[in-house]
Amino acid sequence: MTPSDDALRDLLTTERARTAERVNALSRDLEVIVEASRLVSTDDEHDPEGATIAFERSQTGTFLEDARRRLDELDGALERLEAGGYGVCANCGRPIAIERLRARPTATTCIECAT
Repeated sequence: MTPSDDALRDLLTTERARTAERVNALSRDLEVIVEASRLVSTDDEHDPEGATIAFERSQTGTFLEDARRRLDELDGALERLEAGGYGVCANCGRPIAIERLRARPTATTCIECAT
């Protein structure tokens, strides 16, 4: 393993931990919103105070889906790293530039194949 591999592993594991915490926080937020909607029997569609509970639930659900997708991408990158396939373009088989991996650690294609 090279120093670059160690740095990329650290980057991936740090980002994975951060994303997992975001998934947990958003899951808790969604639970609170759903519970609040059960407790309130008002017509939130016409609430002059701002966003509706339905909007908040939808927005938080979308953020949660995005965070879960990111977590899956990070898990895939870590699996590729363990298997020795990390940093290899899925299209052409050439190495993915280290700069690209630092900017997009879950990249599966080189910059040439990505464009």
